[in-house]
Amino acid sequence: MSECHHHKQSKAQKKIPEELASSTEYLCPMHPEVRQLGPGDCPKCGMALEPLLGDQEDDSEYKDMKKRFALAALFAGPLLLIAMGDMLPGSPFSRIFSPKGRAYLELLLSLPVCLWSAYPFYTRAISSIKMKSLNMYTLIGLGVSVAFCYSIVAVLAPGLFPPSFQGANGHVAVYFEAAAVIVTLILLGQVLELRARSQTGTAMKQLLGLAAKTARRVNPNGDEEDIPLDQVSIGDQLRVRPGEKVPVDGVVVSGSSTIDESMLTGEPIPISKSVGDKVVGATINGKGSIIVEAKKVGSETLLSRIIQMVAEAGRSKAPIQKTADLVASYFVPLVIVVAILTFFLWALMGPDPRFSYALVNAVAVLIIACPCALGLATPMSIMVASGKGASLGVLFKNADAIERLQKVRTIVVDKTGTLTEGKPKLSTIMTLSTYSENDILQLAASLEKGSEHPLAEAITQGAKDRGLPLLAPSNFESITGKGVRGSINGKIITLGNSSLLQDECDQALIDPELAEDLRKEGQTAMFIAIDKKPCGIIGVSDPIKDSSKKAVNELKELGLSIFMLTGDSYTTATAVGKKLGIDNIFAEVLPEQKLKKVEELQKNANIVAMAGDGINDAPALAKADVGIAMGTGTDVAMESGSVTLVKGDLIGIVKAIKLSRATMSNIKQNLFFAFIYNLLGVPIAAGLLYPFFGILLSPMLASAAMSLSSVSVISNSLRLRSIRL
Repeated sequence: MSECHHHKQSKAQKKIPEELASSTEYLCPMHPEVRQLGPGDCPKCGMALEPLLGDQEDDSEYKDMKKRFALAALFAGPLLLIAMGDMLPGSPFSRIFSPKGRAYLELLLSLPVCLWSAYPFYTRAISSIKMKSLNMYTLIGLGVSVAFCYSIVAVLAPGLFPPSFQGANGHVAVYFEAAAVIVTLILLGQVLELRARSQTGTAMKQLLGLAAKTARRVNPNGDEEDIPLDQVSIGDQLRVRPGEKVPVDGVVVSGSSTIDESMLTGEPIPISKSVGDKVVGATINGKGSIIVEAKKVGSETLLSRIIQMVAEAGRSKAPIQKTADLVASYFVPLVIVVAILTFFLWALMGPDPRFSYALVNAVAVLIIACPCALGLATPMSIMVASGKGASLGVLFKNADAIERLQKVRTIVVDKTGTLTEGKPKLSTIMTLSTYSENDILQLAASLEKGSEHPLAEAITQGAKDRGLPLLAPSNFESITGKGVRGSINGKIITLGNSSLLQDECDQALIDPELAEDLRKEGQTAMFIAIDKKPCGIIGVSDPIKDSSKKAVNELKELGLSIFMLTGDSYTTATAVGKKLGIDNIFAEVLPEQKLKKVEELQKNANIVAMAGDGINDAPALAKADVGIAMGTGTDVAMESGSVTLVKGDLIGIVKAIKLSRATMSNIKQNLFFAFIYNLLGVPIAAGLLYPFFGILLSPMLASAAMSLSSVSVISNSLRLRSIRL
């Protein structure tokens, strides 16, 4: 599966520049906690360390194993033919070579295989013993070296062996062909495994290929020039011509077009973009020409963050892997004990030549019990699932999120931006005083112009649509979960929900039913007061996403209980919930209350997922067993969540849960295959069936079966790429 440290390093540095390789952090795909600067081998499992950065592909291990396998196959074929020559009718080998001469020829043919081709197995076996971390290389190195060294002594110094080692013809049996063929078959398994493993990174390679290579910068003097992508800076204005990729994340400042965002959302329908709209790097421009102002570059772009999340998730450990690691840590020493017992039982009770039978069966036990399939069972599924999720717009932060998500039975969803578009529009202005609608809207928009809250943007945009100039507020203050307050032209302006107005105003609203009527229509009612006197109501509506109804129904079909959690009024939340079929509604809750509601649901032994998109959702997202952040929301929410939905709708949650369940089912299948294989293979290799059926398992067949078991686990993992969600 890997190669020696020094060879690996030299090969890797041919692929990756030396100065970059030595400064890049590498880690083990099976033991992510093992990290170092520069390439090398994992001291625990012996696998070659892989670069942490996904854009530094290194296939030197695969190439090296192919060379070792080719040489092993070249010598092992003739060696097997000579060793088994007596069993072939009309074989000339017994006439051409004496038994002693044939043994020397076998020794010569086995040297390149058992010394050079098998060298990585020996070094890693020694390393595993030094590190007190016994693994598959311990068993392979021990089995091959025992058979090979025994055979060398049998050829060069046969007199050292007692008569019980001699066969009917008086010669001591040699097993060069067994050792060489074992090495060859294991190398074949490693080559097939590495080739299959490389397919798990297909999604990563596709993501890496999406990024634009250059950008066309518009300079202040109007000149345009093509520059490498890494030279783009925040604030640069970049022209995106028809059919070109958007270079970086930014905002359209000139022109209009349609953008194909299918690489992010999986949806083939282009999205219209005009001045003020956000665009994402690597998406494809349609027929229009636009100028984009760069807002995020380099590792801060959404594509770079997606690549990093997929890489980290694929290399992280699921909790179920800890169980497999624990079993493997006891399994390898147990196998060595079983091999020793097998040797002594056959040596004491077996047929003549007893010691030869004892050696062959002990080696067969060591080879067939290699826990490679067990070690691959979980990581391969996680790697494939992470890539599959990325292609669907579902990003898992780590393997733990994949495992926990399949256990979720309760899901809590925010309303604004999760169930709804998150792009509210000004719908109603009610004046409750001598102030006109435009006066009220101008004051409210002036107070909110610095806020990025969706409701604030709706009010500000409404004022712009009416051509109202915005004034400069002073003493601005945001009251968490309630609203805002500030001074404009010497007047104290308060804008927020009914709770804020009750705290701030000297008198009650004239007619509270007016606000209730707006809420029944699904509008969010905000109250404005001037100098602590209520003077108007502003109604903002937020359309429900087209996909929300379908997603809610599918979540219910998956057996999930759905709770809506929102800071909006109960009436408005109920109106939205009724349209979507959500009965469990918690409304008018502050951010800290959202956190407490999640804790309450968890106390009932529920595995709770929380979906949200705003800063106010971050505490609840972090507290939930699985935090699901909408990719269309804030960076804080995305950092708090363990799953990110790039498109930002509930259909992504449905896909994420289905993928999680399919992945865990796939892992359990892999573990079952690995455990059953070892449970059945070890007793057969030890000779359990011999007294009843005369059946013995050759070490060569044991090595073939061991290699195929690893490939079968990987092949089963790759099935996740084709599942339909």
